[in-house]
Amino acid sequence: MSNTSHNNQHSKIAICGAGPVGQALALMLHQQGMAAADIVLFDAKSSEQANQDARSIALSYGSDQLLSKLHARPQRTTAITEIHVSRRRHFGRSFLTATDYQLPALGYVVRYGDIVSPLEQALSVAGITTHRPVQVVNIEDGDQFASVHLQDGSVHTAEFVIQAEGGTFADQEQRQQHHDYQQTALIAHVIADRPIAHRAFERFTDQGPIALLPQEDGYSLVWCIRPETVTTILALNDAAFLQALQQAFGERLGQFTAVSKRVSYPLGLNAQAQAGLRSVRIGNAAQTLHPVAGQGLNLGLRDAHCLAQCLTRDFSSQALQTFLHQRKADRQTTIKLTDTMAKMFASSADGSLMQGLFGLGLSAVDLLPVAKKTLAEQMMFGWR
Repeated sequence: MSNTSHNNQHSKIAICGAGPVGQALALMLHQQGMAAADIVLFDAKSSEQANQDARSIALSYGSDQLLSKLHARPQRTTAITEIHVSRRRHFGRSFLTATDYQLPALGYVVRYGDIVSPLEQALSVAGITTHRPVQVVNIEDGDQFASVHLQDGSVHTAEFVIQAEGGTFADQEQRQQHHDYQQTALIAHVIADRPIAHRAFERFTDQGPIALLPQEDGYSLVWCIRPETVTTILALNDAAFLQALQQAFGERLGQFTAVSKRVSYPLGLNAQAQAGLRSVRIGNAAQTLHPVAGQGLNLGLRDAHCLAQCLTRDFSSQALQTFLHQRKADRQTTIKLTDTMAKMFASSADGSLMQGLFGLGLSAVDLLPVAKKTLAEQMMFGWR
């Protein structure tokens, strides 16, 4: 159920942000016994805008399982069964494969719109209302309830308000954990003439990581480069762009032969775990991460899963503190993992001692089963 009529009203739960994390939270609450009429979502995008969003997302195996339990699994996905992690022009690599863990996949590549669409359908079947497009301008916390102030001047009150819409790093206010990586993510879809089915690549360069995720007929590209370089690369024609990518990535997939339209956005860490008496942030609204290892949405879905459990066990302000406590280890482990990977591989000059140590570290992950299993489980399921 989706509409734009939002007269002043009250609900038990108001969720600001009807992206995958907000939608999943609403369904999880409903699945655990909360009435559909007690839950409402608000989002600035229209349903059409959300469903047509072609951004590519890396969905971990654990996240795929969570969506399956909600009967909202994306239908169009490309499985990742292998992940090859390496350092450009340096010794050391790590190789993860789903067969090592008796799983069908380590994760899946899916377009954002294809995640949102089945969630929206499940919300409609459940009878949960989504107001869109409406702009939330302010959230006021209070002792008995919180207030959601909308751009048209109307106010919606709720016993709990969950902020699940974070925006991008460049648009956010600075939070407690904050770091500008001085990198820009350049996003595109590329075709290679020697693709390796279902194998993803994380290739570290001196400018930042390059991720190539198998998707449909080619690869979803996330190329992290320095801001002073991105303007030049974005201005290149297709042939020159592919040549620059080839030089940066190498020839593990043969030659890159085609590329889509390119877009870019600045990268940073911006995180703060906090809750008021009646409001809390989850997902990208609580922690914006570097895209290395593709953990942002997956961490947000784990936030939603935990919060739904906390609120259905104890519908009081104490539930929000319990949520923060239970999520601390996973959040901080994931933040530390992505922050360390983003910084270390782009910070040292070629030929340095540190580069050799980084290469040994990658190889050690491959040689030490416990380390490899820990890394794989963190990427697939998070800290449990």
